[in-house]
Amino acid sequence: MLNNLDPTIITFSIYLVAVLGIGIIAYLRTKDFSDYILGGRSFGPLVTALSAGASDMSGWLLMGLPGDIYKFGLSRSWIAIGLLIGAYYNWKLVAGRLRVHTEVNNNALTLPDFFHNRFGSDGKVVKTVAAITILFFFTIYCASGMVAGARLFETLFHMEYINALYLGALATIAYTFIGGFLAVSWSDTIQASLMLFALILTPVMIVMHMGGWDSIVTYTEQASLLTSIPYRSFTHNVEFIAIISAAAWGLGYFGQPHILARFMAADSAKTMRNARKIGMTWMALCLGGAVTIGYLGISYFQKNPDQASVVSGDNEMIFIELIKHLFNPWVVGVLLSAILAAVMSTLSSQLLMSSSTLTQDFYKAYFRRSASQKELVWTGRLTVLLISFVAILIAYDPNSKILALVAHAWAGFGAAFGPAILFILFWKRTTGVATLAGITVGALTVVLWPILVGTTVYEIIPGFIFSSIAIYLVSKYGKQSSEEMQNKFVEADAIYHREK
Repeated sequence: MLNNLDPTIITFSIYLVAVLGIGIIAYLRTKDFSDYILGGRSFGPLVTALSAGASDMSGWLLMGLPGDIYKFGLSRSWIAIGLLIGAYYNWKLVAGRLRVHTEVNNNALTLPDFFHNRFGSDGKVVKTVAAITILFFFTIYCASGMVAGARLFETLFHMEYINALYLGALATIAYTFIGGFLAVSWSDTIQASLMLFALILTPVMIVMHMGGWDSIVTYTEQASLLTSIPYRSFTHNVEFIAIISAAAWGLGYFGQPHILARFMAADSAKTMRNARKIGMTWMALCLGGAVTIGYLGISYFQKNPDQASVVSGDNEMIFIELIKHLFNPWVVGVLLSAILAAVMSTLSSQLLMSSSTLTQDFYKAYFRRSASQKELVWTGRLTVLLISFVAILIAYDPNSKILALVAHAWAGFGAAFGPAILFILFWKRTTGVATLAGITVGALTVVLWPILVGTTVYEIIPGFIFSSIAIYLVSKYGKQSSEEMQNKFVEADAIYHREK
């Protein structure tokens, strides 16, 4: 390995060392379990915004989405449009309210903890089912990050997929294990900046290489004639239901635990206004860059067919291949670090959320109620290793598709928790039994819909609808919420409107 060191590997390695250094600093700052999983609720707008964005935009942004655009054209960009709309309303409707409601409800540290504190005696069952749901879908989500990391290390170090899988997983596990939420969120800020740099610079370089937009149009039309796919069309061979399914990705935002945790960690509801502006600007630029890279890649590889062998076999490698052909080795190292940043930022957030769920909602709740803060922190670290092991097993198949894995997990969280969060934050009559029904119906619909009905309609749509109906009907016609629970809702709502 030492004989093969080159500028790319040197630059890439410096990034890994820097991230590990952040983990060590965060380790020294972590005093208790609240610090480990929520950073002590101390983040301002910049860290809140970039951490939420980076934890959201995983390897699928730099690999899955450009690969899909490259293969099918702009008709697949409806995913990006739906995500932008969903993210905006998540910031607008959920962020500040959730920050206040979780603090009012006994300073809840996790979503299951929030459900428990919100609904009293009914909340214990809700907490358990929510925790199981989180662990199930996060394990699938973590596997997608493992696959993306493995593909990157496989390309960079020219190693077998399985060895690359272990090395990529180790890179993320190390700083998450050591530093917890502080390390993850601080590094997210750096990683978000790297991702933005890569997604803006690469399209500019492709346009320069192609000699201008007219050349890009010409070669894209040539590719369309060969494949019979009008890459420039937003609607070719796309039925209305397919557009709705793609845009429905935006519904998922309301229920993603790793994103909602960033809202819970902000220093106040006031932070959210500036955080929303920063976060949405960053997201629009990143999604626009990812779609543009996939689209421009069509013309690039049409002009340079001798360089297209890798992407012909795996369209999700398009960004990595473009970087390798367009930049000098030093810059390649920086840009590949941006891809790793996308993978690590989301994967670390997911590992941490799964860890906090196992520690707070199972270990402490059922086995060690009197556990010390130090014991909980170390239990959290050990569960990071456990969840990583399971995710690695799922990611063992080198033919796994990143976007497909993400899509299923995203739908699971969106349908199970999205309606529940919205009802809890906006309707004081929402009950614990209704929330339990909504989570269960949403999760089961996402799991069973592709098996029983098929994949014509993205499973988040029926899951979100059925979950919402269940919550409304059970809350309206079942046992009513107590006066105490309704008063607590009113208190939190009043605090939010004072602070926002």
